[in-house]
Amino acid sequence: QVHIVESGGGLVQPGGSLRLSCAASRSILSTFSALTMAWYRQVPGLERELVAQITDRGTTTYADSVKGRFTITKNSQKRTGYLQMDSLKPEDTGVYYCSALFRGSTSWGQGTQVTVFS
Repeated sequence: QVHIVESGGGLVQPGGSLRLSCAASRSILSTFSALTMAWYRQVPGLERELVAQITDRGTTTYADSVKGRFTITKNSQKRTGYLQMDSLKPEDTGVYYCSALFRGSTSWGQGTQVTVFS
């Protein structure tokens, strides 16, 4: 298990930006470098959906709904992953969860709320 903590959620108007962070500060460098990190979004009544993912080699994938607006990165020296969210829309609202996959085991953070409102 990898201990991870999300932060950076909040309230923002449409068109605004937020940056979510996913800190795995207890991980050693070799463990963090081997992680596949991902961000999921959950809305009440719906299943958790994958928003973006970055593999240990830096390969990224995005949900169609966020392509061109969201960027996932990770900084090994800081043991932290990021989700930069630009041009936010009301439909981006939800609880965002960070996950870390390491050696077949997935760890989850506690979630951070993102609300986009007019």
